[in-house]
Amino acid sequence: MKKILLSTLIFSSLLFSDKLLSEVQKNGLMIVSSHGKKIKIDRKKDTQCTKANLNPQALFGGDYAGKKVEDVCKKTFVTHVGVLQPITLAKGLATVGELEVLSHIKKAQDDPKKFILIDARTVQWYEQMTIPTSVNLPFNEIAYDEEKDEDDFETEDAYDDYVEQYENLFKILNIKKGKKGLDFSEAKSALLFCNGSWCSQSPNAIFKLVNLGYPKEKLLWYRGGLQDWLIYDFTVEKP
Repeated sequence: MKKILLSTLIFSSLLFSDKLLSEVQKNGLMIVSSHGKKIKIDRKKDTQCTKANLNPQALFGGDYAGKKVEDVCKKTFVTHVGVLQPITLAKGLATVGELEVLSHIKKAQDDPKKFILIDARTVQWYEQMTIPTSVNLPFNEIAYDEEKDEDDFETEDAYDDYVEQYENLFKILNIKKGKKGLDFSEAKSALLFCNGSWCSQSPNAIFKLVNLGYPKEKLLWYRGGLQDWLIYDFTVEKP
């Protein structure tokens, strides 16, 4: 019994060792958007969603939300889409949850030169809604080959688009071009996400960055993505 109690206490201390995670869980996170607007990122709390309604039968019986549970307390969403992603993308790449996303957002607010939240989805997805403070870096616009030049492209416009995309990539993540190749010494700690655990856009973006030479320890992946963010009623915004 003492061993079990001791193990529980150790686990609890590890779980709440980060005071910031405890704080954002309790009070949400107040941030300032890129347009200077104050936004509170928090879980919506409706008084109709009471403990009285949310019993085991209501959560896991029948259609997974009993008839007595108010509509405002339950959601419907697409379940059979995309391809499910693993918990860990590769050795050395960390997967995070909602509280770690909030913690990363706070760090990016305090030190934007070192931390950034990346929405790796294509523009049409991003423009619908996203997690507050995220910067759109579409996975299909991450490309760079130092050996490529204008002669490798069919048109001048195609080459200009390529240059614009990789210069934007370098600017967003603070990657430098040096004589010996790309310099990631001052690259930002980037947390990437896309639509959900079935979405391959952010994993695709992460692997592209790793192939460029981006340090794995500077990359975080939010597997749950926007779908889990919405399921847990966290704040979203339209860019």
